[in-house]
Amino acid sequence: MSPRRSYDQYCSAARALDVVGDRWTLLIVRELLAGPRRYTDLHADLPGVSTDVLASRLKDMERDGLTTRRRLPPPGAAFVYELTARGRELLPVLQALGTWGGPELGARRPTDAVRAHWFALPLLRALEGEGLVEVRLEEGDFHVYVGAQDGPAYGEGPAPREPDARLVLDSEVWSAVGRGELSLAAAVRDGRAKVTGDGTIAKALREA
Repeated sequence: MSPRRSYDQYCSAARALDVVGDRWTLLIVRELLAGPRRYTDLHADLPGVSTDVLASRLKDMERDGLTTRRRLPPPGAAFVYELTARGRELLPVLQALGTWGGPELGARRPTDAVRAHWFALPLLRALEGEGLVEVRLEEGDFHVYVGAQDGPAYGEGPAPREPDARLVLDSEVWSAVGRGELSLAAAVRDGRAKVTGDGTIAKALREA
């Protein structure tokens, strides 16, 4: 385990960066906001990270109280990493970074990797209330837990139960919402995103 580096500044922002300022750390948090993940799953959804760096970051995050590691019961019997309550407190930090970074997205570059669930955080910013929302994009399906206080913020694949709303949108709309150029409600109103369902979130999007 690498020794913790510090800015040695008596400042809360500097102390926070002592813990989460290393490259890849916050992106690992982004992935673990989906719930427990195996090392191989994390590596697959973090294109560009080396196995050594990922292993080192996970050890550092466990040491700093952001994550824990546990073994799944049989027949899985694999180790998974998950966020602690302290780690889950980084959700609004990542959302704020996403808001700030939205204008930096621009057009997608040929070298840019993409995963459907990476849209979960900007989508959570765009939705109000509480409930389960299933989302279908060209890149795949995922679901988000709007207003969740504990547990995962989102998950890959279809919703595990009947969702309060289902959203279908294409990559162009996906990108515009992520960049902050288009609100989700406006996309629904203009017919660029389709929403179905009887939950309060679905009704709010249709009536906005």
